Amino acid sequence: ESISPVPFAARAASHSGLVALFRGKLAVRPCFFLPMNSARFNIALMNDHDTPDSLLKLDLQVCFALYSTNLAMTKVYRRLLRELGLTYPQYLVMMVLWEEDGQSVSEIGERLFLDSATLTPLLKRLEGMGLLSRRRAIEDERRVKVRLTDQGRDLRIRAEAIPEAVACASQCQPEELAALKDQLHGLRRKLNG
Repeated sequence: ESISPVPFAARAASHSGLVALFRGKLAVRPCFFLPMNSARFNIALMNDHDTPDSLLKLDLQVCFALYSTNLAMTKVYRRLLRELGLTYPQYLVMMVLWEEDGQSVSEIGERLFLDSATLTPLLKRLEGMGLLSRRRAIEDERRVKVRLTDQGRDLRIRAEAIPEAVACASQCQPEELAALKDQLHGLRRKLNG
């Protein structure tokens, strides 16, 4: 099967205006790895009444579906986490430490895909709340180790109901949520690839 240098969106549309747009007016990197017939990807996203000109419709964008779902999910978490006095990013840090205490700042950042400029204020706030402590590692003073306090460990008991409450709010079966999570992890790996 031949591979066309024309971006798959342009091939899906087979519309001269869109092809011209993709070929010269926008700096869009062609998707060379897709075979010719995979132009069906964009066609599959389109409704029967859509035209090739509508490829930029908001409701056809995977990124917007992810973004708006993230907003809805964050709203659910915000309501649940209010009782714990945590924000969603703080909750993520606590989950990483509940899973394995005594990690370095860089290990926590890697796990959460956060840089130190974003993570450090979170850790300072959690330390100020009495949930964790930060100390320089004895073996390497350049590394900062983060440990839960007794209060931070005790908070885990109160947080144990949150995953089930979120699952209930989603109105999805456990198998659906597991499959969705796997798909999202796969998409993240491809995008970071």
